[in-house]
Amino acid sequence: MKVLFLTTLLPSHKLHGSEVASQNIVEALQQAGCMVTVVGYGRKEDGALNRAAHEVLVADRAVETKKAKLQAMRWFVLSLIKRLPYSGAKYLSSRYLKQVRSLLSAQSYDVIVIDHAQLGWLRDVVDHPRMILIAHNLEHELYRQHFERSRNPIAKWVYHREATTVKALEAKTAASVAEVWALTQHDANYFAQFTKARALSLPSGFICRQTESTEKRFDVGIIGSWAWKPNVEGLQWFLDKVYPHLPQSITIHVAGRGADWLTGRYPNLVYQGFVDDPQVFMRQARVMAIPTLSGGGIQIKTLDSIASGSRIVATAIALRGIATPPRTVSIADQPEHFAQQLIAATTTEPSPEAAQDAQQWYYNRQALFLNEVKQAISELTSSVGAGWIRHADRR
Repeated sequence: MKVLFLTTLLPSHKLHGSEVASQNIVEALQQAGCMVTVVGYGRKEDGALNRAAHEVLVADRAVETKKAKLQAMRWFVLSLIKRLPYSGAKYLSSRYLKQVRSLLSAQSYDVIVIDHAQLGWLRDVVDHPRMILIAHNLEHELYRQHFERSRNPIAKWVYHREATTVKALEAKTAASVAEVWALTQHDANYFAQFTKARALSLPSGFICRQTESTEKRFDVGIIGSWAWKPNVEGLQWFLDKVYPHLPQSITIHVAGRGADWLTGRYPNLVYQGFVDDPQVFMRQARVMAIPTLSGGGIQIKTLDSIASGSRIVATAIALRGIATPPRTVSIADQPEHFAQQLIAATTTEPSPEAAQDAQQWYYNRQALFLNEVKQAISELTSSVGAGWIRHADRR
């Protein structure tokens, strides 16, 4: 079975949470026996990374607004002209459209996947009865949260427009595909009003090794991509509200790109920046702190932290989409309670049994996920007849 997987950024290196999710789905499709061709951009700042054999690079580009500079203004103008959300317009390009048309004209595909609703404009290029939308989260809810919390009139207008246009694009895209694969039941319930929708039990991006043990090098670990607004919001809450309740003897390490401003600001905090192996970082922490205050979909770093076997203190929203976490996880939403849970986790010996339970939780979830993807792709191909339009260019 041949699958064309159209995404925003090529995911095989799994440098960010959304790429981990996409790559997990690609690998699950491959394990289900599919030949998957992945199309997407590369990040210009990541340099000349080797691409997987099944990946097709459209172009390298800066996709974060802060790094895009003048290009960001062009994307915004394009979003106004095309009546698209800004987060969708920044991926729209003639090169992407040309690449998709070229692949469709040269090859027949059994299934086409649109990975992220921001790529909903691909409906103008692709017409196929077996199309899947992978909804990583409900984007319009995220922008609505930003709108409600913002106090800047210009920012409120931008977030309101983004929430409105993203919601419309999500609805149009969902209504034009055969299925939506969501990462939480909440999101699947929303998309069910437009088409068949199912929630996948996405696992961690790690390959866990139960026999591996790592020496604990610091007390509290925090990791994230600090260019992402909800991550920064959570980190700032931790520093402003939780940190004052922690003794200075507790060592805190922060990993991930984009938080250079932390360097030297707190006596017991070390900013490590980008780490080559997030799993090692998480295993080195006596406890992982996940102070998430907003967001949608499932949080990859929560899954990764669970899979590492380390203890976890997280807010309730950090566990969205995870109904039954293992006993290594503690939930705390109030700053003082959050700090108390961290202190307790750093002053008591970890239980080997609890860590093993956490890793078994990961293995069980991974097996469930692989089975869900295999069943979903099988049901989709058997429910749609063999006669279908190979390619329709409506433009």
